[in-house]
Amino acid sequence: MQVLIIREKLAELYESEQQWSKAAQMLSGIDLDSGMRVIDDTFRLSKCVQIARLYLEDDDAVNAEAFINKASFLVSNSQHEVLNLQYKVCYARILDLKRKFLEAALRYYDISQIEKRQIGDEEIDEEALEQALAAAVTCTILAAAGPQRSRVLATLYKDERCSKLKIYPILQKVYLERILRKPEIDAFAEELKPHQKALLPDNFTVLDRAMIEHNLLSASKLYTNISFDELGTLLGIAPQKAEKIASRMICEDRMRGSIDQVEAVIHFEDDTEELQQWDQQIFGLCQALKEILDGMARKGLSIPV
Repeated sequence: MQVLIIREKLAELYESEQQWSKAAQMLSGIDLDSGMRVIDDTFRLSKCVQIARLYLEDDDAVNAEAFINKASFLVSNSQHEVLNLQYKVCYARILDLKRKFLEAALRYYDISQIEKRQIGDEEIDEEALEQALAAAVTCTILAAAGPQRSRVLATLYKDERCSKLKIYPILQKVYLERILRKPEIDAFAEELKPHQKALLPDNFTVLDRAMIEHNLLSASKLYTNISFDELGTLLGIAPQKAEKIASRMICEDRMRGSIDQVEAVIHFEDDTEELQQWDQQIFGLCQALKEILDGMARKGLSIPV
Protein backbone atom coordinates (compact mmCIF):
# COMPACT_ATOMS: atom_id res chain seq x y z
CA MET A 1 0.00 0.00 0.00
CA GLN A 2 2.81 2.42 0.89
CA VAL A 3 4.67 1.55 -2.32
CA LEU A 4 1.52 2.33 -4.31
CA ILE A 5 1.15 5.77 -2.67
CA ILE A 6 4.83 6.61 -3.20
CA ARG A 7 4.69 5.63 -6.88
CA GLU A 8 1.56 7.73 -7.42
CA LYS A 9 3.18 10.77 -5.76
CA LEU A 10 6.38 10.41 -7.81
CA ALA A 11 4.31 10.00 -10.98
CA GLU A 12 2.48 13.27 -10.15
CA LEU A 13 5.85 14.97 -9.76
CA TYR A 14 7.13 13.70 -13.13
CA GLU A 15 3.83 14.69 -14.75
CA SER A 16 4.07 18.23 -13.35
CA GLU A 17 7.48 18.47 -15.06
CA GLN A 18 5.98 17.06 -18.29
CA GLN A 19 8.19 13.97 -18.11
CA TRP A 20 5.34 11.85 -19.41
CA SER A 21 7.14 8.57 -20.04
CA LYS A 22 8.87 8.64 -16.67
CA ALA A 23 5.52 9.23 -14.98
CA ALA A 24 4.04 6.31 -16.94
CA GLN A 25 6.98 4.05 -16.01
CA MET A 26 6.56 4.96 -12.34
CA LEU A 27 2.87 3.99 -12.41
CA SER A 28 3.53 0.84 -14.45
CA GLY A 29 5.61 -0.42 -11.52
CA ILE A 30 2.43 -0.78 -9.46
CA ASP A 31 1.46 -4.43 -9.12
CA LEU A 32 -2.05 -4.27 -10.57
CA ASP A 33 -2.48 -8.02 -10.18
CA SER A 34 -2.07 -7.73 -6.42
CA GLY A 35 -4.78 -9.16 -4.19
CA MET A 36 -5.03 -5.97 -2.12
CA ARG A 37 -8.59 -4.81 -1.48
CA VAL A 38 -7.83 -1.27 -2.65
CA ILE A 39 -7.04 -2.66 -6.12
CA ASP A 40 -10.39 -3.48 -7.66
CA ASP A 41 -11.20 -3.62 -11.40
CA THR A 42 -12.11 0.08 -11.57
CA PHE A 43 -8.75 1.01 -10.03
CA ARG A 44 -6.92 -1.32 -12.44
CA LEU A 45 -8.79 0.17 -15.39
CA SER A 46 -8.08 3.75 -14.26
CA LYS A 47 -4.34 3.04 -13.91
CA CYS A 48 -4.09 1.27 -17.29
CA VAL A 49 -5.86 4.18 -19.01
CA GLN A 50 -3.79 6.77 -17.11
CA ILE A 51 -0.51 5.06 -18.07
CA ALA A 52 -1.63 4.80 -21.71
CA ARG A 53 -2.56 8.50 -21.75
CA LEU A 54 0.86 9.44 -20.36
CA TYR A 55 2.70 7.40 -22.99
CA LEU A 56 0.54 8.98 -25.69
CA GLU A 57 1.73 12.43 -24.57
CA ASP A 58 5.14 11.29 -25.89
CA ASP A 59 3.55 9.67 -28.97
CA ASP A 60 4.67 6.27 -27.68
CA ALA A 61 2.01 4.07 -29.28
CA VAL A 62 3.79 0.78 -28.50
CA ASN A 63 3.81 1.14 -24.70
CA ALA A 64 0.43 2.86 -24.71
CA GLU A 65 -1.10 -0.05 -26.62
CA ALA A 66 0.27 -2.57 -24.12
CA PHE A 67 -1.73 -0.92 -21.33
CA ILE A 68 -4.82 -0.27 -23.46
CA ASN A 69 -4.82 -3.99 -24.28
CA LYS A 70 -4.84 -4.71 -20.54
CA ALA A 71 -7.66 -2.20 -20.11
CA SER A 72 -9.70 -3.88 -22.86
CA PHE A 73 -10.24 -6.89 -20.58
CA LEU A 74 -11.69 -4.61 -17.91
CA VAL A 75 -13.64 -1.98 -19.84
CA SER A 76 -16.38 -4.37 -21.04
CA ASN A 77 -17.63 -4.78 -17.46
CA SER A 78 -17.02 -1.17 -16.43
CA GLN A 79 -19.91 1.13 -15.50
CA HIS A 80 -17.53 4.08 -15.09
CA GLU A 81 -18.52 6.30 -18.01
CA VAL A 82 -15.56 8.72 -17.74
CA LEU A 83 -13.00 5.91 -17.78
CA ASN A 84 -14.81 4.21 -20.66
CA LEU A 85 -14.66 7.43 -22.69
CA GLN A 86 -10.97 7.96 -21.88
CA TYR A 87 -10.31 4.39 -23.00
CA LYS A 88 -12.06 5.06 -26.35
CA VAL A 89 -10.04 8.23 -26.92
CA CYS A 90 -6.75 6.43 -26.15
CA TYR A 91 -7.66 3.57 -28.47
CA ALA A 92 -8.43 5.97 -31.34
CA ARG A 93 -5.17 7.86 -30.81
CA ILE A 94 -3.16 4.62 -30.79
CA LEU A 95 -4.71 3.49 -34.08
CA ASP A 96 -3.97 6.95 -35.49
CA LEU A 97 -0.30 6.80 -34.39
CA LYS A 98 0.03 3.29 -35.83
CA ARG A 99 -1.31 4.67 -39.13
CA LYS A 100 -4.38 2.43 -39.07
CA PHE A 101 -6.25 5.46 -40.30
CA LEU A 102 -9.59 4.00 -41.33
CA GLU A 103 -10.02 2.19 -38.00
CA ALA A 104 -8.98 5.34 -36.15
CA ALA A 105 -11.47 7.41 -38.17
CA LEU A 106 -14.36 5.16 -37.15
CA ARG A 107 -13.32 5.41 -33.48
CA TYR A 108 -13.00 9.20 -33.63
CA TYR A 109 -16.36 9.48 -35.38
CA ASP A 110 -18.01 7.32 -32.71
CA ILE A 111 -16.60 9.65 -30.02
CA SER A 112 -17.80 12.74 -31.91
CA GLN A 113 -21.39 11.45 -31.73
CA ILE A 114 -21.58 11.40 -27.93
CA GLU A 115 -24.90 12.96 -26.96
CA LYS A 116 -24.28 13.46 -23.26
CA ARG A 117 -22.70 16.74 -22.25
CA GLN A 118 -22.05 15.69 -18.65
CA ILE A 119 -20.39 12.33 -17.99
CA GLY A 120 -19.73 11.84 -14.31
CA ASP A 121 -17.71 14.82 -13.12
CA GLU A 122 -16.43 15.51 -16.62
CA GLU A 123 -18.11 18.04 -18.89
CA ILE A 124 -17.99 17.29 -22.61
CA ASP A 125 -17.72 20.56 -24.54
CA GLU A 126 -18.57 21.06 -28.21
CA GLU A 127 -14.96 21.89 -29.07
CA ALA A 128 -13.79 18.42 -27.95
CA LEU A 129 -16.46 16.75 -30.08
CA GLU A 130 -15.54 18.96 -33.03
CA GLN A 131 -11.88 17.97 -32.63
CA ALA A 132 -12.87 14.29 -32.66
CA LEU A 133 -14.94 14.86 -35.82
CA ALA A 134 -12.06 16.73 -37.51
CA ALA A 135 -9.71 13.88 -36.55
CA ALA A 136 -12.15 11.42 -38.13
CA VAL A 137 -12.15 13.42 -41.38
CA THR A 138 -8.35 13.76 -41.40
CA CYS A 139 -7.78 10.04 -40.80
CA THR A 140 -10.29 9.08 -43.49
CA ILE A 141 -8.58 11.30 -46.06
CA LEU A 142 -5.21 9.73 -45.12
CA ALA A 143 -6.57 6.17 -45.29
CA ALA A 144 -5.81 3.85 -48.19
CA ALA A 145 -8.00 4.76 -51.16
CA GLY A 146 -10.65 2.18 -51.96
CA PRO A 147 -14.28 1.12 -51.38
CA GLN A 148 -14.07 1.06 -47.55
CA ARG A 149 -12.67 4.59 -47.43
CA SER A 150 -15.34 5.74 -49.89
CA ARG A 151 -18.10 4.47 -47.59
CA VAL A 152 -16.68 6.33 -44.58
CA LEU A 153 -16.21 9.47 -46.71
CA ALA A 154 -19.89 9.29 -47.69
CA THR A 155 -20.94 9.07 -44.02
CA LEU A 156 -18.81 12.08 -43.08
CA TYR A 157 -19.85 14.15 -46.10
CA LYS A 158 -23.52 13.64 -45.28
CA ASP A 159 -22.96 14.69 -41.65
CA GLU A 160 -24.02 18.35 -41.50
CA ARG A 161 -21.52 19.06 -38.72
CA CYS A 162 -18.61 18.53 -41.12
CA SER A 163 -19.59 21.54 -43.25
CA LYS A 164 -18.47 23.79 -40.35
CA LEU A 165 -14.98 22.27 -40.17
CA LYS A 166 -11.92 24.06 -41.50
CA ILE A 167 -10.96 21.00 -43.56
CA TYR A 168 -14.42 20.63 -45.13
CA PRO A 169 -13.31 21.91 -48.60
CA ILE A 170 -10.80 19.07 -48.98
CA LEU A 171 -13.31 16.54 -47.60
CA GLN A 172 -15.73 17.68 -50.30
CA LYS A 173 -13.19 17.30 -53.10
CA VAL A 174 -12.02 13.91 -51.86
CA TYR A 175 -15.62 12.65 -51.54
CA LEU A 176 -16.51 13.91 -55.03
CA GLU A 177 -13.37 12.14 -56.34
CA ARG A 178 -11.82 15.31 -57.70
CA ILE A 179 -8.09 15.42 -58.39
CA LEU A 180 -6.27 17.39 -55.68
CA ARG A 181 -3.68 19.98 -56.66
CA LYS A 182 -0.51 20.89 -54.77
CA PRO A 183 -1.84 24.12 -53.11
CA GLU A 184 -4.80 22.16 -51.67
CA ILE A 185 -2.54 19.37 -50.44
CA ASP A 186 -0.11 21.89 -48.88
CA ALA A 187 -2.98 23.62 -47.05
CA PHE A 188 -4.17 20.23 -45.71
CA ALA A 189 -0.60 19.34 -44.64
CA GLU A 190 -0.51 22.35 -42.30
CA GLU A 191 -3.28 20.75 -40.21
CA LEU A 192 -1.51 17.39 -39.83
CA LYS A 193 0.47 15.96 -36.94
CA PRO A 194 4.10 14.82 -37.40
CA HIS A 195 3.27 11.09 -37.60
CA GLN A 196 0.74 11.84 -40.34
CA LYS A 197 3.56 13.28 -42.46
CA ALA A 198 6.21 10.70 -41.54
CA LEU A 199 8.54 9.31 -44.20
CA LEU A 200 7.76 5.75 -45.30
CA PRO A 201 10.27 3.10 -46.52
CA ASP A 202 9.42 3.90 -50.17
CA ASN A 203 10.54 7.53 -49.59
CA PHE A 204 6.97 8.84 -49.80
CA THR A 205 5.46 10.49 -46.76
CA VAL A 206 2.16 9.21 -45.33
CA LEU A 207 0.47 12.27 -46.85
CA ASP A 208 2.17 11.80 -50.25
CA ARG A 209 1.00 8.22 -50.54
CA ALA A 210 -2.58 9.05 -49.52
CA MET A 211 -2.81 11.91 -52.02
CA ILE A 212 -1.22 9.91 -54.87
CA GLU A 213 -3.63 7.00 -54.27
CA HIS A 214 -6.58 9.39 -54.12
CA ASN A 215 -5.60 11.15 -57.36
CA LEU A 216 -5.02 7.79 -59.05
CA LEU A 217 -8.49 6.60 -58.03
CA SER A 218 -9.95 9.92 -59.25
CA ALA A 219 -8.13 9.50 -62.57
CA SER A 220 -9.67 6.05 -62.96
CA LYS A 221 -13.10 7.74 -63.00
CA LEU A 222 -12.02 10.24 -65.69
CA TYR A 223 -10.03 8.06 -68.10
CA THR A 224 -10.71 4.73 -69.80
CA ASN A 225 -6.95 4.28 -70.21
CA ILE A 226 -3.78 6.29 -69.67
CA SER A 227 -0.08 5.75 -70.40
CA PHE A 228 2.43 5.35 -67.58
CA ASP A 229 4.13 8.59 -68.66
CA GLU A 230 0.88 10.59 -68.66
CA LEU A 231 -0.16 9.10 -65.32
CA GLY A 232 3.24 9.96 -63.80
CA THR A 233 2.88 13.55 -64.99
CA LEU A 234 -0.67 13.75 -63.60
CA LEU A 235 0.43 12.40 -60.20
CA GLY A 236 3.73 14.29 -60.11
CA ILE A 237 5.84 11.14 -59.75
CA ALA A 238 8.03 8.91 -61.94
CA PRO A 239 6.08 6.70 -64.41
CA GLN A 240 7.56 3.53 -62.87
CA LYS A 241 6.31 4.54 -59.42
CA ALA A 242 2.89 5.37 -60.84
CA GLU A 243 2.72 1.90 -62.40
CA LYS A 244 3.80 0.23 -59.15
CA ILE A 245 1.18 2.04 -57.04
CA ALA A 246 -1.56 1.36 -59.60
CA SER A 247 -0.59 -2.32 -59.74
CA ARG A 248 -0.77 -2.63 -55.95
CA MET A 249 -4.18 -0.93 -55.79
CA ILE A 250 -5.57 -3.22 -58.50
CA CYS A 251 -4.16 -6.35 -56.80
CA GLU A 252 -5.72 -5.26 -53.48
CA ASP A 253 -9.13 -4.69 -55.16
CA ARG A 254 -9.00 -1.02 -54.27
CA MET A 255 -9.19 0.03 -57.91
CA ARG A 256 -10.60 -1.72 -60.96
CA GLY A 257 -8.39 -2.04 -64.00
CA SER A 258 -5.60 -3.90 -65.78
CA ILE A 259 -2.04 -3.09 -66.78
CA ASP A 260 -0.60 -3.60 -70.27
CA GLN A 261 3.15 -3.55 -69.69
CA VAL A 262 3.94 -4.05 -73.39
CA GLU A 263 2.06 -0.89 -74.38
CA ALA A 264 2.87 0.80 -71.03
CA VAL A 265 -0.80 1.63 -70.53
CA ILE A 266 -3.26 1.24 -67.65
CA HIS A 267 -6.84 0.35 -68.62
CA PHE A 268 -9.49 1.36 -66.10
CA GLU A 269 -12.69 -0.65 -65.77
CA ASP A 270 -16.01 1.14 -65.48
CA ASP A 271 -18.73 -0.40 -63.32
CA THR A 272 -21.52 1.46 -65.18
CA GLU A 273 -22.32 -1.58 -67.33
CA GLU A 274 -22.65 -3.80 -64.24
CA LEU A 275 -25.01 -1.29 -62.62
CA GLN A 276 -27.13 -1.20 -65.78
CA GLN A 277 -27.33 -5.02 -65.78
CA TRP A 278 -28.34 -4.92 -62.10
CA ASP A 279 -31.06 -2.36 -62.89
CA GLN A 280 -32.34 -4.54 -65.74
CA GLN A 281 -32.48 -7.59 -63.46
CA ILE A 282 -34.47 -5.63 -60.86
CA PHE A 283 -36.81 -4.33 -63.59
CA GLY A 284 -37.30 -7.89 -64.88
CA LEU A 285 -38.08 -9.16 -61.38
CA CYS A 286 -40.62 -6.37 -60.81
CA GLN A 287 -42.29 -7.13 -64.16
CA ALA A 288 -42.52 -10.86 -63.31
CA LEU A 289 -44.01 -10.04 -59.89
CA LYS A 290 -46.53 -7.67 -61.50
CA GLU A 291 -47.65 -10.39 -63.92
CA ILE A 292 -48.13 -12.87 -61.04
CA LEU A 293 -50.20 -10.34 -59.06
CA ASP A 294 -52.29 -9.47 -62.14
CA GLY A 295 -52.91 -13.19 -62.71
CA MET A 296 -54.02 -13.63 -59.08
CA ALA A 297 -56.35 -10.61 -59.41
CA ARG A 298 -57.96 -12.03 -62.58
CA LYS A 299 -58.68 -15.30 -60.79
CA GLY A 300 -60.29 -13.43 -57.90
CA LEU A 301 -57.61 -14.42 -55.43
CA SER A 302 -56.92 -12.03 -52.55
CA ILE A 303 -53.52 -10.39 -52.66
CA PRO A 304 -51.84 -10.09 -49.24
CA VAL A 305 -50.51 -6.60 -48.55
